[in-house]
This record gives sequence, structure tokens and C-alpha cells, in this order.
Amino acid sequence: MGVFAMRLPDVGEGIAEAELTEWHVKPGDIVREDDILAAVMTDKAAVEVPSAVSGKVLELGGEIGQMMAIGSVLIRIEVEGEGNESADAAAQAEPAPQPKAETRPEAGAAAAEQPAPAPEPAAPVPPAAPAAPVPRANGTKPLASPSVRARAREEGVDLRQVPGSGPAGRISHEDLDSWIASGGIQQGSVTRGRNTGVEEVRVVGMRRKIAEKMALSKRQIPHITIVEEVEMGALEDLRAALNKKHEGERPKLTLLPFLMRAIVEAVREQPALNARFDDEAGVIHRHGGVHIGVATQTPQGLNVPVLHHAEANSLWDNAGELARLAEAARDGSIQRAELTGGTITITSLGPLGAIATTPIINHPEVAIVGVNKMQIRPVWDGQQFRPRKMMNISCSFDHRVIDGWDAAVFVQKLKSLLENPAMLFVEG
Repeated sequence: MGVFAMRLPDVGEGIAEAELTEWHVKPGDIVREDDILAAVMTDKAAVEVPSAVSGKVLELGGEIGQMMAIGSVLIRIEVEGEGNESADAAAQAEPAPQPKAETRPEAGAAAAEQPAPAPEPAAPVPPAAPAAPVPRANGTKPLASPSVRARAREEGVDLRQVPGSGPAGRISHEDLDSWIASGGIQQGSVTRGRNTGVEEVRVVGMRRKIAEKMALSKRQIPHITIVEEVEMGALEDLRAALNKKHEGERPKLTLLPFLMRAIVEAVREQPALNARFDDEAGVIHRHGGVHIGVATQTPQGLNVPVLHHAEANSLWDNAGELARLAEAARDGSIQRAELTGGTITITSLGPLGAIATTPIINHPEVAIVGVNKMQIRPVWDGQQFRPRKMMNISCSFDHRVIDGWDAAVFVQKLKSLLENPAMLFVEG
């Protein structure tokens, strides 16, 4: 038997390190070639790392949340044959990047049992998974890897119902298998007793990046937000007519392609809003191309795929590309280039949206357009109240770059175009 030291592979161009976000195995597990061992997080994309060999897991090379250099030892696996590292070499290998002997009371005792002065008495074992499924508090979001979520969607399983056996109730493939095999029988009975439990959830991976990005935006950018009410009846009639006319032939039109068209027209008159602000260098980069990011909720968290050159596409081109990007973001297949380079962003909660929101600008952009819930409201026409299909738009601007007057002009332009959608198709 030999030892195979598998190193963290290159997971993307120019990536020097990645954050370890999930282990799928633990010491003692038997793995086969191509089994998923772990998941890592690059700048924005989650990447699963398959095993290069078959064998028994001896040692994990890092902890969840740890930044690991590309090429560093990710895991050691006992294999048939010689492997690529002798047993002695494995024992004398470089110390784990973050020894944690002081954090585990048992580590000292374990070291004392070692007859030889082994520098690494204890492998960096992740928090031990409980044998029994861990119940999840009501209202908490289930923790699971992208692959588990994808399988759950395929199987039609609501992960909120599945008990997880991993740390903090994380759901593994085995938990999902057990749930499916049991026929989806919910365990336990509902109680109304006082719940004094406190769950600690480490902020890692996509959640950490979202937190850092939001904090940066709020810290760096003085926001000004304008909310305007827009009558959507004419646009909704046009949208319904176009979808009916081209049903089955062209991508279905949602509101967003129309809004993209309106933004393209609006920034044509106000190029200062289609920009990125390098505040360290004190330079504003105004872009000719309108690269619209669309905030998208994914199983991994909030993502912002970018539709590049919206100004060069037709309404249906943008609709098709928007649908493709959203699906790629949700299933984790989106490319890094499709997540970068935005010059202005749209955020929408769809039918779940509220009357108004306060969108946070996607740094280093200078403007964001928020779409709120559409609903029928009474509108005074000068003589009587009439029911109208109304929607509010909430737009935030970087007040260092955009003055209030210019922000108001932009919002009124959007309102005018959306209320008179024929103007979206008039040249000049």
C-alpha cells in the first residue's frame, strides 16, 4: 500500500488560492476515483474537487474556511501500489497549514501516545459529524453543497424537510439518500416548547464574499435612493401581446428585457451613470457598452451575472441571454467572465418584492435599479380613482459621482420609457 498526496488543482486562470468551503469525506472513508472530495470557492464560483485515485482517506489537508494555495496538499489517500508519497514521507510531510492541537483537548493526549516525536500527532480532522441527523430550527436555511441542492431539485425534494448529519446540520448526499429511501417521512413531532438553542454558522464561501462585498459597498459609497411610481399597464399589454405572437418561437419576454432597453436608452443621455468608479485612483471609467448585472438568487447565495453589451442586442436576444445566465448562475456552471465587468445593475425580488427597497450599489459601479412588486392600485385621473397596474422602481446612486438632480432625471427617464413603451423602439 502507498500514500497518494493529492494537491489542490488549478481551478481557474490566475487563481493562486481558493477557500475550502466543504469536505465531502472524512478520514477512514473509502473513495473511488472521481468521487467528490471537497468544494472550494474562488473569487465567485464554487468548484467541486474530484478524487484522482481510489483508496482510503488518511488525512484532510485543511479546515472549512481556510484559504489554500493552489498546489498545496489537499488530502492524503492510502492507495493500492506505491502511490506518490511514501508512508514515511507522509508522516514527515510538511505540517498542516493550520495546526489546531491547542483547540482540541484530546490532541495533547493523542500526542502523548505517540512513541516517536511525530510533529503531527493529529490529522486536521474537521468537526466530527454526529451519527444521528441533526434537527434544524424552524425558519433556518438548510446547509448543503451545490451538488446536493442540484440533486434535491432533480428529485423534487424540499431540503428544508431533510435532517442533516453534518456540522451545523449540513445535509450530505447520504442524508439525502436516506430521506429519499424513507419516502420523505418527517421525523419527530411538533412541539411548542421554548427553544433556547443557539446555532453557530461560520460565514464562509459565497456567504463570506457576499458579506464582504456588501460591507465594502456600504462603507465606501454614500448612497442616495429615489423611489418612483410607474404605471405599467401599457408595457404589460405590449409584453403579453408579443409573447402571444411569438409563443414557442422566441424566448418569453419578462419585464427585465424591457427594463434593460430603458436603461440603455437612459444612459445614452446620461453616460455618467453607466460607469465604474476607481475611488483609490480617483478615476471614473465611463463605458460605451452597457453591461448590465442582474442580481440573481442561487442555492449558493446572491450572484450577479452580467449581460454584456445590452445596447447591441434585440429585446429577444437579451431575454434569451438573461435566461441562460440565470440558469448557469443557479446550477453553478457560470463562467468567471460572465460574473465580472458590469457597469450598472438591476435587482428584483419579483412577485415577492415589497412596495419599496433600498438597493445597495454593486461596487465599483455607480448606480443600481431596483424593481418592486407590481400591483393594482387606485390612481386619481383628475376626476375619479381608477384601477391601474402600478410598480415602484427604487434606484440608488453613488452620491460622490451622481448629483441628486441627475439621479432624478435618470429615474424620470426610466419612468417615461416604461409608461410609454413604444418609445423604447423609436430610433433617435
